[in-house]
Amino acid sequence: MTRFFILFFAFISISATIHLGTTVVKDYPQDYFLSPVDEEIKLSGTFGELRPNHFHAGIDIKAKGGKIGQDIYAVAEGTVSRINIKSSGYGNALYIDHPNGYTSVYAHLDKFPTEITEYMHRQRYLDKASEIEHYPPAGLFDFAKGDFIGTLGLSGRSYGPHLHFEIRDTKSEVPINPLLFGLKIADKVRPDLRAIKVYGLDANMNELDSKQYSLRRSGGKYKASSDTVMVDSWQVGVAVKAYDQMTDVSNLNGIYALEMYVEDSLHFRFTMDEISFDETRYINAHLDYPEREQKKSYFNRCFRLPGNDLSIYETNEYNGVINVSDTKAIKIKYLVTDMNENRSELNFWLKKSKKKVEFENDSYQYLLYYDQDNQIDREDFSLFLSKGSLYRNLELQFLTSVERSYNVFSKVYHLHNRLTPIHKYFDIGIRPNRPLGAYKDKAFIGYCGDGQKYSNCGGSWEGDMLKTKTSQLGNFCILLDTVPPTIEPVRFWKNWNNRSAISFKIKDNFDVGKGGKGMSYEAYLDDQWILMSYNGKTETISYRFDEYLQPGEHVFKLRLTDGMGNTNTFTKNISI
Repeated sequence: MTRFFILFFAFISISATIHLGTTVVKDYPQDYFLSPVDEEIKLSGTFGELRPNHFHAGIDIKAKGGKIGQDIYAVAEGTVSRINIKSSGYGNALYIDHPNGYTSVYAHLDKFPTEITEYMHRQRYLDKASEIEHYPPAGLFDFAKGDFIGTLGLSGRSYGPHLHFEIRDTKSEVPINPLLFGLKIADKVRPDLRAIKVYGLDANMNELDSKQYSLRRSGGKYKASSDTVMVDSWQVGVAVKAYDQMTDVSNLNGIYALEMYVEDSLHFRFTMDEISFDETRYINAHLDYPEREQKKSYFNRCFRLPGNDLSIYETNEYNGVINVSDTKAIKIKYLVTDMNENRSELNFWLKKSKKKVEFENDSYQYLLYYDQDNQIDREDFSLFLSKGSLYRNLELQFLTSVERSYNVFSKVYHLHNRLTPIHKYFDIGIRPNRPLGAYKDKAFIGYCGDGQKYSNCGGSWEGDMLKTKTSQLGNFCILLDTVPPTIEPVRFWKNWNNRSAISFKIKDNFDVGKGGKGMSYEAYLDDQWILMSYNGKTETISYRFDEYLQPGEHVFKLRLTDGMGNTNTFTKNISI
């Protein structure tokens, strides 16, 4: 199965030291790993790219012709250490441990090799699990460098055919930028700088105001729409919207490195070399969270919030905050660089305005601290955020209102707003304001962001208080769910002769929120469990006929259960 063709690029040394300006990072082997595809690598996603609630942990390699089915190859000799089959996340994914201490990951695959497909089919029946994360014995599936290990697809949370490819440190499981290992891409295009956002800051790093400025380009250099940016506060933070683009690729990818200079002195820098899963949620402190939530706009913050413990930064004692003067304009310079050392430069000046500005403070009910535990205990409500849940101190706006809807069994508690990110799950508890009677076990804590419909955040009773864990501020109350999920046949026949599969559309009346539990399903032929698979994109489950389906008369049964235990069962007599 080993490839006999020669890849278009060559690897030139055993190891190399990567330089970026004055930055020196650790050595990575340069000729150990092949490309996982047999054509020029074109990227639709870069390592460290800004994504909702996480940094991108690998690179996304575009599909040949934009279609599924392209062959994928082992980048080095190794043994399969993990196999995932999931309807979300990485979908069908293969993990291969290599002798040099690294693990390669191949996600969103369409198909595995036949021997792995058959093995996982048996394993799913043994576990009676449609979705599975399995760790085969070491040596059961060994591959040589260049062996076929699957085909490119769009399984899991993927909305276009591509290969999500990672290289991790095997012991720590920390993802490392795969392009540091000598994988070559054609790229002569400079990073594209779109805008800056300037924030006035107080002594506690709270934002007093902000203003966005577009950028003008001339060659590889950019200027702000106003060469001298006038600000009303003595301390300033800046964020940059920037993208990496590549030769013959239209995608707007994430940048690799950024340096900020104040009066030609390095003030702040980050590089996307490696980011652990333990720290990936700090992205909500790295970017401008309200911009992302409201406009799906991604700005890289170039100042460090007090509770941001990301390890990608190099900075001075100011943590990127700029002190400005009302007598002299201060020169600011940005250098944004990609992995091929294409570089764009931005220059502008900051100056404090002469006018005196009084910033209005919003009223608040509680002051929560980023560096300590925070607790609120009321007769009807409780809240606990552990130390490290906040990125800076929060002046929490806490309000209540009465909702007259028949299905609401408590006050509605308005916890600040959804535009303030929370780093960890936190505890809330709500006491109902009217009897639940026999439906107590159908009660859950519902979440609503800003006037949208409620989602199910789950909950369990502690005395007469319903409690759950969630990770987003917004509006909460107690709701009931007594409605079973729905089952709608899409492809189903009483006579299964000459058929290859059946499928059903399934749906619940409440979405699953942070802390909530989703639907589960199980199907049987004459009380024998059969394997059905869920497709989250189409909200369908299907059974592809296999060896467990034998000729004769049978009873088919599909049972669907939502997060509150409401059940719907579809039963039919069938013949084969």
